Amino acid sequence: MEFVFEKIYVPNNHSFISRELPLSSNARIHSHKNFELNYITSGEGRRIVGDNISGFEKGDLVLLGPELPHCWELLDIESEKPATCIVTHFSENVADSNFFKIPEMEKVVDLLKIASRGIRFKTENDEEIYKALKELSESSGLDYFIGLLKVFSYLLKIEEREVLAKPMNHSSVFSKNIEKINKVYEYVFQNIQEGIKLEDASAVLNMAPSSFCRFFKKKTGLTFMEYVKNVRVGIAAKLLAETDKQITQICFESGYNNLANFNHYFKSSMGKTPSDYRKNFR
Repeated sequence: MEFVFEKIYVPNNHSFISRELPLSSNARIHSHKNFELNYITSGEGRRIVGDNISGFEKGDLVLLGPELPHCWELLDIESEKPATCIVTHFSENVADSNFFKIPEMEKVVDLLKIASRGIRFKTENDEEIYKALKELSESSGLDYFIGLLKVFSYLLKIEEREVLAKPMNHSSVFSKNIEKINKVYEYVFQNIQEGIKLEDASAVLNMAPSSFCRFFKKKTGLTFMEYVKNVRVGIAAKLLAETDKQITQICFESGYNNLANFNHYFKSSMGKTPSDYRKNFR
């Protein structure tokens, strides 16, 4: 299975993002800079974390550290019931913040260190963690952060845990590729509203546009413009869920200059129009 790099969009005014998402039937092994907490709400299949390959089913709860390759492969893609998960991503620098340096957070920091190899939490109380993560994915403001602390508290209470992968030593080629892809990601995030140009993105890596496009597709599994569209939709989804801004304003703030195109790409990505998507949070 091909390995790709991924960038998770976490808005600047948030330290983390939590969402309920469908599991992809064509998932690829990927890694990203963020920590990830993944809880399977429905579906079953094969889980790959580093060099560990195991089965997963409803209730599977795994915490992953930054840059740890992983993938959840569906077993039954023909099932009538969609396979879903609640995924929470938070900054790889979270443990460096002053708040996490207080004594009460010491055990959480220790847990995050172990997550560099992936941790599976074995719990029989699926309803409690589901409720906590569901509330987290639907919260905003201060309740959002309080919800994350509640989830950490729950994880610390689970005594039966499994460390999934062996320690990884990334090659210099692996590290250089991550560095290059992250430079492109940062260019996109910094210029998403003003406008993204292929020539400028290529120049970030000192590549010709054609060579850049081949490199980006090989390393991420997406064309460059597919990635840009995904970032724009991600920004729009957060603004729709957490603000009362007009849809037209959100259209422009997420980098679109045409409302019809915005509606088209948002619906094709999220399965709902922007206005219908917003209703889920009202």
